[in-house]
Amino acid sequence: MTKAEKKALSITACKVRKGIIESTHAAKAGHPGGSLSSADLFTYLYFKEMRIDPKNPRDPARDRFVLSKGHTAPGLYAALAERGYFPVEDLLTLRKIDSYLQGHPNMNTVPGVDMSTGSLGQGVSAAAGMALAAKSKKEDVNVYTLLGDGEIEEGQVWEAFMLSAHYKLDNLCVIIDLNGLQIDGATKDVMNSAPVDEKMKAFGFAVTTIDGHNLDEIEQAFSAFHAEKGKPTCILMNTHKGKGVSFMTDSVDWHGKAPNDAEYEQAMAELNAAQKEMEAQADE
Repeated sequence: MTKAEKKALSITACKVRKGIIESTHAAKAGHPGGSLSSADLFTYLYFKEMRIDPKNPRDPARDRFVLSKGHTAPGLYAALAERGYFPVEDLLTLRKIDSYLQGHPNMNTVPGVDMSTGSLGQGVSAAAGMALAAKSKKEDVNVYTLLGDGEIEEGQVWEAFMLSAHYKLDNLCVIIDLNGLQIDGATKDVMNSAPVDEKMKAFGFAVTTIDGHNLDEIEQAFSAFHAEKGKPTCILMNTHKGKGVSFMTDSVDWHGKAPNDAEYEQAMAELNAAQKEMEAQADE
């Protein structure tokens, strides 16, 4: 990507993070930590990687994305809003009664959501099914799915991985957010899944490990995905839960807690300052 593209994506990722903070604060509920750790990935997917059209969200030829870790809906919603699927102002209705933006993605109410998710472990099975269907119909469609490292403790996940390799779903890209934290603590203490890279290789995946906050590495990983033939791809993202907000970073406390008014002000001040600095650098 060009320097200008990278700057634009960085600024957009900052806006996505602001949307996460604004929506969870307004809702007084939600999951900011894992949403923030995935913000760079959401941004790259919706602003560079996927073939999509916000004006035609049900285009049969579109690429698909399944948020298997559905509780991080605030991050997905913020990216969709920035991309033009619905007004950014609607993020403030998160989890409100009668809002179409509920705590987990609903494909029946939210433009741009390709699968309703929330029960951990199930989303990747749906993504594998989508990829298999596209293969069977000889359609040029790529399917992307994002899982949490706590989520891969679910047995269903590994059944889906086996199926994906068995059917040689090279149009499926599984992304795992390795932020090291889940609701009950560190993943290594709750249920150690390491080494994830070796396990994914053993299950028949082409595996790439990256810094999930480095846009160049994200781009390189997706380039490798497009070049891979005959097997599904797994991108392992090393990230920081709560990335972008100082007091949320690497803190399990922010897995599923909304910021209060004072915390909201501090978080937004930090993100606004970061965005201002990026915009100043972009003008140089």
